[in-house]
Parts: sequence; C-alpha cells; structure tokens
Amino acid sequence: MDAKSQFIRQFGESLAAGSFVKLTLSKPDRAEERKNIFLRPVLIREAPMVAFTHRYPQRDEVKNHSWEEAAAELEASLGNDFLKADLFTLEQDVSLLYNKKRKSRLFTQAATHSELPSRQHDRQKNRLLEADGQVYLREMGITDQSGKVVKSGQKKYRQINKYIEIIDNLLEQHPISGQPHVVDMGSGKGYLTFALYDYLTRVKNWKARLTGIELRPKLVQFGNQLAQKTGFDDLEFISQDINDYDPERIDMLIALHACDIATDLAIAKGIHAGAEIIVVAPCCHKQIRKQMNCQTDMQAILRHGILEERQAELVTDGIRSLLLEYSGYRTRVFEFIDTEHTPKNLLIVGTKASPDPEALDRVQAIKKDFGITYHYLEKLLGIA
Repeated sequence: MDAKSQFIRQFGESLAAGSFVKLTLSKPDRAEERKNIFLRPVLIREAPMVAFTHRYPQRDEVKNHSWEEAAAELEASLGNDFLKADLFTLEQDVSLLYNKKRKSRLFTQAATHSELPSRQHDRQKNRLLEADGQVYLREMGITDQSGKVVKSGQKKYRQINKYIEIIDNLLEQHPISGQPHVVDMGSGKGYLTFALYDYLTRVKNWKARLTGIELRPKLVQFGNQLAQKTGFDDLEFISQDINDYDPERIDMLIALHACDIATDLAIAKGIHAGAEIIVVAPCCHKQIRKQMNCQTDMQAILRHGILEERQAELVTDGIRSLLLEYSGYRTRVFEFIDTEHTPKNLLIVGTKASPDPEALDRVQAIKKDFGITYHYLEKLLGIA
C-alpha cells in the first residue's frame, strides 16, 4: 500500500473510531487557485459528515460531504491539487508530503490534540443564547411563560442560534473595536435583531448600538415597544427605506432576506460606510434573470424555467461576491441553516480586506457569457 493510500485509510479509521480532529491540505500546485482546504467533523441532521472549507485568496467556500465522499475528495486532491496533508487525531498526527517529482512519504508523530473539537452543526446542548428568562423570546411567541421553547417556535429558535453562532465566529476571526454600530436592514419582526443585541451586550458585554431598518410601521412600533420593555436601551427600529437611510457610521451591516435589489442596496450602503463586516442572505433574483440571454451551450439547459431561475440565483450572488472583493472585502458564501428550517439559506459574508481589481474582469466575463447588461450593485457602486 502506497503512502497516499495509507493516509486515506488512516483518515477513514479515525472517522470510524471517533478520534478525527481535523485535516489540512496545503502546498497547492502552481495551477491551483485554492490556498488550502480545511476538513473538520460535523453533524448535519444527526448524520456524521465532514465539512470542507476551500480557502481562496479572497473567499472561503464550505461544502459538506459524507465520509465516503470525503475520502474520494482526498483521493482526487492529494498529489494533484495539493502536495501536503496533515491529519490530526486523538491517537497520532500523520503527515503526507510530496516532493517535486510527486513521490510521497508518510510521517507520524505523537498526537498534539487531546480533545475533539465542538461540531458547529451540533450545538443544541450548548447554545450561545439560552431561551429561559428572555422576555423578547416570550413576547415573540418562541417560548411560553416558563421560558420553554414551544413546538411552533423550535425552528425559529434553531435559526436564531445558528445565526448567532455564525456572528460569533465572524467576530472571533474579524474583531471590531470600540462601541460598534450594527445595522439590520429589513429587520422584519426583529427576531434576529433582538437576539443579536442580546448576544452583543449580554454575552459579549459590549456597549453596542443596534439599529433595525424596516418599512412597515407596525413592525417598527412593535420592535421599539419590546426594546423598551426588555430594557434594550441601545436598540432602535426605524421606519425607513434602505435607500434613504444614511448613517454616519456602520461597523457591521446585516440584511437577511432583503428582496431582489434591496440586497444590493444594503451591500452598497455597507461598502460606502466602510463597514468592517457585511452579512447578507439574498432573497429573489429577478433583476438578473430578466436580462439573462445566454448564447453559449448553456442555453440548452437554461431553456427550462426552473434551471434558469437557479442559474440566475448563482450568477446574481456570484457577481455580488466578486463586487465585494473588488471593493475591498474578503468573501465567504455558505449555507445559513439547513433548508429544512428556511427555504432561502445562502449567506454572503464580506470582511474588510484589500481590494481585488481583477475581480471586476471576472464580473465582465460572467456578464458576457450570460448576456447580462448590468448588475444593479454595479450601478450603485458607480461601476456600470
């Protein structure tokens, strides 16, 4: 058995034994765009899987695979896309290294980890926000008078905690100093707005200010009354169009399920305000779909309405990610929460970094391929 086969076998054995901690692929081939791939164990709907984080220069992409798929992915990447792999288990650390002639060697050493990592998809028993005693959860119908999550509120409660986990990880990787101003554009009834304020001020003990922007006056009134009732003094809801809102400063901008070009308006507001973090969950993609006139072989597929709709979503959000990179943000695109809990689950995250001028060339190439005249975010940024 060669070194590569031994390495993959030991990876599989560590999964089966429950001792797998993590695995890192590095030393990319010259033609490989990705810098690394990071593997970690996760539980998704009670099924053990492996999360692959593909690290590109300006973004991360996360994909979840079964154990068998994970082994196949390693088989394809080792010695081809990446020339070094480090496997960490509770029993030992194993490294696979290729030389310039693509000959491999296996190295083992004593384990450097004595505990398994927490599985991000399985934190139900150790939530960042507990339900008991939270007035806003009770008033929103998520918990009963005793503080227990009611059956009809369980999906929303899981969504809230998943959202807070994502923000928690973001702030760990990209800290914000001072007294941050967080703006939630399209805050709706305020489920996630209240949860974020609670997390920032009570869990992290920050002196944060949070503003929810919502057009519907009744929801704004409900939010402000509940904020007063719960003693959330620096949480405010404003009835205003996203396009008309122009604050002096935004440190973190959030827009979850802002419909169609409202997502672009929110992203542009964040970029123009110099926000350190931008988090959006797009909903509806009509602006690009109306323009799409693909003249390539893809047209044979896109003649089906449902496939054209899905392609429009990918193109719209892909261009958003590239325009964020062009504007000086490192991006990640991943699932917000399982589709079992919410139909629109794509999350685009941008964190302040260096601008990537070449991203604009990639946008132009995509527009040409799909017959797109302009993306609305381009206009808002003064590019189109």
